[in-house]
Amino acid sequence: MSPKPGVLEPLRVRVRRFQFIVGLGFLSLVLGAMLSVSLVLRLHSRVNALPSDFLRIPVAVVLEDLWVLAVLPALCYGAARIVALRTWSTAVGAAVSGGVFVVALNFVRDGLEGLTTGWSFASGLRILAFVGGTLLSARAIRAGRAAAEKGSAAAQEKAAARKSEYDEFLKAAEAGGARLEQREGGAAADAPAAPEGTASSPSDVTKTPAA
Repeated sequence: MSPKPGVLEPLRVRVRRFQFIVGLGFLSLVLGAMLSVSLVLRLHSRVNALPSDFLRIPVAVVLEDLWVLAVLPALCYGAARIVALRTWSTAVGAAVSGGVFVVALNFVRDGLEGLTTGWSFASGLRILAFVGGTLLSARAIRAGRAAAEKGSAAAQEKAAARKSEYDEFLKAAEAGGARLEQREGGAAADAPAAPEGTASSPSDVTKTPAA
């Protein structure tokens, strides 16, 4: 006996939501990596020309983590305009998904030593950038949902205005039809009726002399 469709529907919705969140994080990482590479190639000489490491390292961290600081909030805002997303679960899940891909790439490149060693000032800045990007993504989801609700409310108001205009037009057309019927009825009542006995009989026709 096959299970009822409604029993597995909540599980399917959760799986789809999880896939969407993971895809959102992966897409933001890919687009952010492309953007970071292009900006690093253009700004490499200017970043190296900065006088201190306390200036170069934050700029380099921001350029490397553009996927979570800029791309992920933008994607979250656009997705929230279309789909009703949960704020924190989507923001944290997408950021963690992208972070897991970053850690996996670093593990493939440097091995286990690359994860356990090399903690420095830049590592702390990367953690702060990750947290800041998550907060920005949550705020972008809220802004996107607010904009979507505002747009739907405006569309409903416009539809109501159009409906009221159509109702007024329909009432005016009905009133015009009623007035036309009244005019036609009045014209028919005002027309003179032929008096009785005016019609010529066949005998009268036979009595008419020939020319």
